[in-house]
Amino acid sequence: MSAAVRADDLNAPLAAAQALLANGEHAAAYARFLRHAETGNALAAFSVGLFHQSGWGRPVDRVEACAWFGRAAKGDIPAAAHFFADCLLQGHGGDADPAGAAQWYGRAAALGHHGSLCALADLHMTGTGVARDPRRGLALCRQAAELGSVPAAVRTGRYLLEGDDSIRDAVAARAWFETAATGSPEAQFHLGRMHRDGLGVEISPQQARYWFESAASRGYVPAYFPTAQSYLQPFGDLTRVRPPAEILAKGYMWLRATELRSRTDEERAAATAWLTRVRAVMPETWRPTLEARVAAHLEEHPARY
Repeated sequence: MSAAVRADDLNAPLAAAQALLANGEHAAAYARFLRHAETGNALAAFSVGLFHQSGWGRPVDRVEACAWFGRAAKGDIPAAAHFFADCLLQGHGGDADPAGAAQWYGRAAALGHHGSLCALADLHMTGTGVARDPRRGLALCRQAAELGSVPAAVRTGRYLLEGDDSIRDAVAARAWFETAATGSPEAQFHLGRMHRDGLGVEISPQQARYWFESAASRGYVPAYFPTAQSYLQPFGDLTRVRPPAEILAKGYMWLRATELRSRTDEERAAATAWLTRVRAVMPETWRPTLEARVAAHLEEHPARY
């Protein structure tokens, strides 16, 4: 039996439960999924696990979720195998079992869950549950990237930029970030870092600003403060050299977004200090318009980290 036929066989009995879930009728949907799971439908077991993991109509219970993911994983549900590996790695429901996690990430990858290749790669990078082998880890995650996974392309780029000395290659990292940039603000952020700091490329403040602001404009919070810096730092003491109006306004907006969203106390404090300097030279009449623009950005773009 082909995988596609088997998936259809598992999915067909769940149509009514899926319709209830889509309609927000969590209790009724859960009861139907549970009935099918208890009679051996592995896809239903995975769905029951998701109810407990996500708290759909019930309290979050990671131990119970992991028990159901384990049942579903034994039925060769690819995502369940990956989630069960996560459970083993984190020790939900018992002692952590990184070696078992590595086996299940490998199984999930063999079943077609490409993201599991990078999860397994992380274990090889640190020697957690497997032999430490950065080159093997890089090869695994790169395999997923070559299959078209944008997150894997970003992870591969980060290994090459920040990983073990034996695999670092900033030029290759840049290529992977560029491959992922259209679909990933994180990749754009790293390209900004590379152009700002001269990592594998010549220093280019203009390119750094372009990539930082591209990421920030999509709600990638780590790019907010570097974007503001890229606008304001070239002018040094703002009381001596006042930036053009557009530059001052851009700096204000990205500093304000940093102040509102950054998870880093130090970064928020730095943004607040910069805002004090900006407000000292910025016409007060600008503030309502700029605050409205910041609010519109925050509403349109959920925070991404």
